[in-house]
Amino acid sequence: MIQRKIAKTNLQVNPIGLGCMGLSHAYGSAVSKDYAIDFLKKSFNEGYNFFDTAEVYVGLTKSGDISNNEELVGEALKSVRNDVVIASKFGIRIDGTSLVPDSSPEAIQKSIEGTLERLDIDCLDLYYQHRIDSNVEPEVVAGEMQKLIDDGLIKAWGISETTEDYLRRANEVCPVSVIQNRYSMLARWHENLFPVCEELDVTFIAFSPMANGFLTGLYNKNSTFEDIDYRNDMPQYSEEGFKSAKQLMELLTSVAEDKNATMAQISLAWMINKKDYIVPIPGTTSVENMKSNFKAGNVKLSSSTIDEIEDLLDDIDVPVFGGH
Repeated sequence: MIQRKIAKTNLQVNPIGLGCMGLSHAYGSAVSKDYAIDFLKKSFNEGYNFFDTAEVYVGLTKSGDISNNEELVGEALKSVRNDVVIASKFGIRIDGTSLVPDSSPEAIQKSIEGTLERLDIDCLDLYYQHRIDSNVEPEVVAGEMQKLIDDGLIKAWGISETTEDYLRRANEVCPVSVIQNRYSMLARWHENLFPVCEELDVTFIAFSPMANGFLTGLYNKNSTFEDIDYRNDMPQYSEEGFKSAKQLMELLTSVAEDKNATMAQISLAWMINKKDYIVPIPGTTSVENMKSNFKAGNVKLSSSTIDEIEDLLDDIDVPVFGGH
């Protein structure tokens, strides 16, 4: 499996990373601490060397215990710290069901101190601004990132859910290594950033690369989730969503059969075969799915197959979650 270089750094990662959020947050109750740590260790043993977390990834297990994602990642990977790339995020806090942005210099300083403590490390590999704060100019945020780099607290930084203008302005002050935006076959509205990534030498980290599990083909209109599971309100999981995606799911099934792969693997292979600077970070709590996702890094798709998928995507309109 050919590794991918994180732009403007010496960091090398495999083409499939692990989004750790789901272990603590979003898709129902958090898994137990023991399960999460064992899962992360198994992920490393499977070949994952890029792990993505955030300070706001905090949830409750079914027994009512607090699950802090950064603490889980730090504890699980402590013995292999030098063999992995760890990314975390600052810049938002959760207020009820709302995300409140705060990228003030004071908030950034408090966040990095807390993140390093919870991860139990001295220096973080990648630090993202989790969401843009309209009250703080990108030049100010970038200036704070430069200070953290100069102080040896982070190696590089990036921006999640960025725009072209914000990225360019920030990059002028402190070079941006990565962006992390939602990207999947059903969420392609950030493809306009591809030429910018190529021009500025920026790696594109794709979160929700399977449209929050929809493109795995494991669900149908009768599937049910826990009451607190975000997918209950995602339009792709509605009857209309499944109907609109019927042609795409049929094509994915056909390509998967031809490649002796899963639909999930084809969804991931589509983007990593298209651009060598894209690194998807699928998340799961299933060991079986985690292992299967990683093997997508070995699935080769021809340009004609990618074009066939793209032509269909251009002709369909599937409602999909894209909120912040």
